[in-house]
Amino acid sequence: MAGAAGYDFEQVVFEDEHHVAFLGRYPTMADKVLVAPKAHVEHVVRDLDEGAYLRLMGTVRRVALAVEALVPCERTYLLSLGSRQGNAHLHWHIAPLPEGTPYEHQQYHALMSENGVIPWSVRQALELADRLRAVLAPDGEGG
Repeated sequence: MAGAAGYDFEQVVFEDEHHVAFLGRYPTMADKVLVAPKAHVEHVVRDLDEGAYLRLMGTVRRVALAVEALVPCERTYLLSLGSRQGNAHLHWHIAPLPEGTPYEHQQYHALMSENGVIPWSVRQALELADRLRAVLAPDGEGG
């Protein structure tokens, strides 16, 4: 993924034996991160035993706390989206809602690509990824 041709935006910010966290290519909100299990899983509940589910949610929480440590936000949205017709691999979206976002632009509206993606440069992705990696490092603030 990251480092491969055409994947400059999808910077990996955290990885362990079971999970990977990375920046998305087409963010609808600034500083959005995705977390996915490495094993192919489609259904958020029935495809994971309790231990695997709790490990995944622990990783989602750890990455979300790192995002919140770096990004001023009113709240953090956590969603599991996807479908067999689109992205069939389980993934969680961690999306920090900017402070002062008008209500009509919050919630699903803020996440829907139909409402547009934000201008996002490779430089911005690299800078955010470096900052998140530092917080998520074992000796970092989030470790």
